Amino acid sequence: MARIVYLFWLSITLFLLTGCGKSSTGEVSFSKQVNPILVSRCLSCHNSEGEGFKKSGLNMETYDTLMKGTRFGPVIVPGNPLSSSLVLTIEGKADPAITMPHGSLQILPQVERDSIKQWIQQGAKNN
Repeated sequence: MARIVYLFWLSITLFLLTGCGKSSTGEVSFSKQVNPILVSRCLSCHNSEGEGFKKSGLNMETYDTLMKGTRFGPVIVPGNPLSSSLVLTIEGKADPAITMPHGSLQILPQVERDSIKQWIQQGAKNN
């Protein structure tokens, strides 16, 4: 009986681990889905001359500069959106002083936040 219970829980765990990280819409593309969001919502401040870059060191002009993160460390943990500070800031779960977008800019729509989170969950690939 214990073996049956063990196999049941093992099956459930494997199902959740393999099923939860997958997007129902397939692989999220950095170049086609994520980068356009960053360009339209973040790049006005987080470029090599912008205020966001001057304050934090975060440059979002390219995949490589995004993955480099801030002077305080990476903002993306590939495979783990919950540990990625980029997600915390766009979800409003960080200190209000660093919630993004900052100032008078509107919060990212849920669909855009979900795309970024799915991309990170899928490994934050340069695709």
